[in-house]
Amino acid sequence: MGRRGKKPIVLENVLVRDAGAKGKGVGKTEDGRVVFIQGVVPGDEVDVRVFKKKRSYMEGKATQFHKYSEDRIEPECEHFGLCGGCKWQNWDYSKQLEYKQKEVANNLARLGHVEVEEYLDILGCDTPYFYRNKMEFSFSNKRWMTQEEVESGVEINKPNALGFHIPGMWDKVLDITHCHLQPDPSNAIRNFVREYALSNNLPFFDLRNQEGLLRTLMIRTALSGEVMVLIQFYRDDREDIEGLLTALQEKFPEITSLQFTINSKGNDSIYDCDIELHSGRDHIFEEMPAYYKPDTKLKFKVGPKSFYQTNPKQAHALYVQALEFADLNGDELVYDLYTGTGTIACFLAQKAGRVVGIESVPEAIEDAHFNAELNGLDNTEFIVGDMKDALTAEFVAEHGMPDVVVTDPPRDGMHAKVVEQLLNMAPKRIVYVSCNSATQARDLGLLQEKYTVKKSRAVDMFPQTHHIENVTVLELK
Repeated sequence: MGRRGKKPIVLENVLVRDAGAKGKGVGKTEDGRVVFIQGVVPGDEVDVRVFKKKRSYMEGKATQFHKYSEDRIEPECEHFGLCGGCKWQNWDYSKQLEYKQKEVANNLARLGHVEVEEYLDILGCDTPYFYRNKMEFSFSNKRWMTQEEVESGVEINKPNALGFHIPGMWDKVLDITHCHLQPDPSNAIRNFVREYALSNNLPFFDLRNQEGLLRTLMIRTALSGEVMVLIQFYRDDREDIEGLLTALQEKFPEITSLQFTINSKGNDSIYDCDIELHSGRDHIFEEMPAYYKPDTKLKFKVGPKSFYQTNPKQAHALYVQALEFADLNGDELVYDLYTGTGTIACFLAQKAGRVVGIESVPEAIEDAHFNAELNGLDNTEFIVGDMKDALTAEFVAEHGMPDVVVTDPPRDGMHAKVVEQLLNMAPKRIVYVSCNSATQARDLGLLQEKYTVKKSRAVDMFPQTHHIENVTVLELK
């Protein structure tokens, strides 16, 4: 005789008081335990079906709404609630900004015990939709079906999809008709590729069995108006590949760079794949207004494997803030840690005496050299090296003691050795750009040994999501 399953826990009339980790709603039970709730807005009052129960908290999903928040709005996207990409579309944007600012301040104070002399108002995004310059879509022969389709009992004769993975369902893809994240011609290109593939019976990828032809589609757009498309194929069916790419180029002559790769690996990362050029250039150029001459543009080379800030308009606001925090007078030596392709370094070089950038990816350093030369900046130097091993006393002896350090590490923050070396070097000023205020808080807490955190400013690079960037400036005590 089988064991009966436990009766599910349902919490009734829970008031959503705040937003917490990864943007989930936060409520409390009658006995004071925290409840993290999916799919809600602060101010909602809901019943919650619990699917995770720990000693100090629970996690669940709203099953019934008794009251809707005054801050709730109608989502723009028809795919909201399924694709998982813009989980805050149902939340007034001004309220999103309020929460993000509060989250940064809470993380710095609570996690790092950081004392900030002044918090500047968060920099919101003027274009909270269609702001991304890069999107990656997946092909799948197992389209995600909605609950309505499943319950209808109607046989599904269109099993293929080109879109986004369903959260928690690695082998299921939601077919996207119109995405609100990337400007034109992104939607038109994706829809054309899907229709061409269906009309010509090109096999969509089977993620579970690792077979098929069409694997992923990457589209990059730029403020310069240039467009890059890269299609990833699982096998080298050259006739089918050429047919699709030729049709795509004829339909969209505005595509600046049309490339492809054959990837038969177990994962769809392209960084260890050879990229082939079908037509146009093997790169595009992004533009950014110069700081001192807004009518002129800095230009940056962007290849299929390049990292570039995803929100280019807001990246300019971020870099302006970093430059203003650096407070350069024209003769300083600046270290730019985690320089990537040199975008921040080029921005700093407009005012610094000399900028030395350090980055672990050799290809990125090649692009950084190219970008500096392209913009006529002869006061930059770029070094390849793992930051924790490269930034040493010997490095400083060779390249000079920096007056200012700008650091923009990955989400994990800076390695403890890097923090230690910054304390040893003791530059007069450090500007810390972060995409994760929790790890930034940890690092700032350590740097307070010798530094005062003067100012902090959050910059919203990703509207409709819980992600937030933050810039702080530290001065030597």
